[in-house]
Amino acid sequence: MRVDQFDFDLPDENIALRPVSPRDQARLLVVRPDGTPVLEDARVCDLPSFLKPGDALVFNDTKVIPAQLEGVRLRDGAERTPVSATLHMRVDGSRWKAFARPGKRIKLGDRIEFGHSGNACLLGSLGAVIEEKGEAGEVTLRFDFSGSALDEAIATVGHIPLPPYIASKREEDEKDRTDYQTMYAREEGAVAAPTAGLHFTPELFARLDAAGIERHFVTLHVGAGTFLPVKAEDTADHKMHHEIGQVSRATASALNAVRARGGRIVSVGTTSLRLLESATSEAGEIQPWSGATDIFITPGYRFRAVDVLMTNFHLPKSTLFMLVSAFAGLDTMRAAYAHAIVDGYRFYSYGDASLLFRKDT
Repeated sequence: MRVDQFDFDLPDENIALRPVSPRDQARLLVVRPDGTPVLEDARVCDLPSFLKPGDALVFNDTKVIPAQLEGVRLRDGAERTPVSATLHMRVDGSRWKAFARPGKRIKLGDRIEFGHSGNACLLGSLGAVIEEKGEAGEVTLRFDFSGSALDEAIATVGHIPLPPYIASKREEDEKDRTDYQTMYAREEGAVAAPTAGLHFTPELFARLDAAGIERHFVTLHVGAGTFLPVKAEDTADHKMHHEIGQVSRATASALNAVRARGGRIVSVGTTSLRLLESATSEAGEIQPWSGATDIFITPGYRFRAVDVLMTNFHLPKSTLFMLVSAFAGLDTMRAAYAHAIVDGYRFYSYGDASLLFRKDT
């Protein structure tokens, strides 16, 4: 499909720079492609009223790490060049794939010292060597440390990698360390938050429990590739970046049981959805799964696992707007986004949410 079919105009005033408080007071646009009404305005705290006993919410329990690293390139006899790197996928104990800037001035074998601004003192820095160099500024960094020692060093010198549409308008601060993290985050490794989950509070969990809604967890470590624009003119020419995920045997079994008794699987976020769809067979059975996925969902995709999707509002021409258009229908989502813009919904990571019921096909 042509990428420009997924374009729309979004005023700056609709972009959220901070989350609402409390989190579950964010607005919720309910979208029923085959229902009446198609669009309904609500609040996230109303979520239990749109679900049924026996339905199951699936959350992504990945934990955001401070994966934005600033430092300098060191090369024999050369000046120190400022370098910025955003980690996006761990390769092994000492190596990470990252997007580096300025990509054209970095070469194989270059040494990068992260954690300082380029002055003479390198105390407290974290060193790495450029081991591989790919397209669009992607590199493989081999760090001096490994394992838990590397994790501690990254936590010390790194910053929360706020999405570009926030970072371009304000600096990251200490409040983002908690705001940009779900309350149930557990498995470290993401460089971007599974933002639909940011809306949940202990109070909302209690109300969902009282309503008989099950709660299950999967893990997909969201990568910085989620921020990359689609530069191709046709969706067939776009390359997705891999992300690492896992669905446990116990979770797969529990979700298959939910479907067998007529319950619905409700994915909290596109990250949970992409992982579940990667783990589901053609016959519709969710299987234990571990590994990397680069699944790219566009209109025409046949969903096998997820019945309902809760997600935030996404960027124009993004892979995520393509995904929700595949789930609820392109015309329906264009109408939903037009309604949301006019009605003052807040967009993107810190913004409001939508609850999408899958379009019958």
